[in-house]
Amino acid sequence: MVYVIALSAEELDGIDTDLRIKQSLTKTVAVASLPRDQSPHITLLVTRSSAETDPCPLLWLGVVRRPRGEKVAAVDSRITVELVRECPVQVTMRSFIDKVPHRARRAVTRALSGEVAVLGEEDSEDLLTALAQQHVLLRRTLDFLGEAAEPDPFDPRRVEDRSWQEQYDMTRLGLSIGNIPPSRLAAWRRPSDPNAPHLAGLIREPFEQGLIENDARHIEFGDDVFTEAGWPSGSRATGASFRCDIQVFEYLGSRIEVANINATPVETRLGADLIYYHEATQSFILVQAKRLPSAAGARWIYVDDQMRGQLDRLEQAAELGRTPQAPHEWRLGSDPCFVKLAYWPLNETIDPGPAPGMYLPVPYVKLLLEDYATHGPAGGTRLGYGYVDRYLGNTEFTALVKNGLVGTVGTTIDELRTLGMERADEGMSVSVVVDRATAPPRETVRERHKRNHARGYDKSLATRMRRRQSRDPGTGQEPLFGS
Repeated sequence: MVYVIALSAEELDGIDTDLRIKQSLTKTVAVASLPRDQSPHITLLVTRSSAETDPCPLLWLGVVRRPRGEKVAAVDSRITVELVRECPVQVTMRSFIDKVPHRARRAVTRALSGEVAVLGEEDSEDLLTALAQQHVLLRRTLDFLGEAAEPDPFDPRRVEDRSWQEQYDMTRLGLSIGNIPPSRLAAWRRPSDPNAPHLAGLIREPFEQGLIENDARHIEFGDDVFTEAGWPSGSRATGASFRCDIQVFEYLGSRIEVANINATPVETRLGADLIYYHEATQSFILVQAKRLPSAAGARWIYVDDQMRGQLDRLEQAAELGRTPQAPHEWRLGSDPCFVKLAYWPLNETIDPGPAPGMYLPVPYVKLLLEDYATHGPAGGTRLGYGYVDRYLGNTEFTALVKNGLVGTVGTTIDELRTLGMERADEGMSVSVVVDRATAPPRETVRERHKRNHARGYDKSLATRMRRRQSRDPGTGQEPLFGS
């Protein structure tokens, strides 16, 4: 079935930037107008007009995954349009109606003059078929939305699904820091190989660089970061279980390159890492995820010798930075490595941001472990909710990283390569996220700060990027990851 949301030109202009940045839209509608069918609905966002001479262009397409929405009042419900994508070709609905089978024309005409309309099953099929015949790019967009409408859920009973969920969260965190809508990762199918990285299941976007899948021995990473010669002698990472999948995201002046790296079988992995590297400032942060129980009231873990050893290795990684020599290199502290204690509620939706949890700098964790507050009633040391009074949440942590207030100073690409290899070889699922700004001129520290704090700047940048893409769809920049 199809939702048609018709808004005035003024309303659409007012939400244009949000649609481009968040790639989602929420809308309050009358419960009585919602369908009983619970399956996802393709959504068309058009310019509303009651005059038959007005063109009513189709501007955006998306998916309503929860057609009944979330009830917000006695007679109203809030629906969310996800995976919002700009219509790749010009379609004026008034002139297009003649190409829709006769039985559906009346329903489509009514929808253009309303606000939110839900077409019946037959009318929806006729409309989508006619749209797909307009242009191959529009057909590809509809195919993508149809496939991405129902991503495979994670099954926490399976060890590979838990690993994918954790790696997904680390990648999603990296995209949030880089201002890339995490909805780019929402279209996913479970890989056939349980040892494969999470990105191996990503459904390819219709108009951007697709997934690159490689064996370690054939990977290059910037200036020889990932090459066969770069692997240390005897490394397990050159074995048959090694896998690295790469995805490039370009969005509103940001170029984010993501590599998911698995070097050990899924049963032997020790957790998931994020290494987020900001190329312009040669700075990285490392986050190691630790999984908390999903049940409320029991969100803590025991700290064993293995975890203490992992903390020691994270402290060694923190030594890669150097002392700040300029104002823009100053950090709040010298602690670039963090532990994230994360949980995934069984019956709650946590999209589009990272999973809830607490971020703890490694030196702070070590202090906590020596404090009486983390001693459990039956012995042992516990870490989690109820045992830690102060911590950073998703919002605070991502803001600090976005503005360069935490992280190393002067870490080279070669050092990043070594760190990524070591972490994967130790049994971690590693997400390496490299932030390379592409908006001209090259993004400075000041521009980065301005982009993160000024909504008007985002809108101006979006306008410049639209003009730039209309002249030259490619950026001409070589990827840091390659094959």
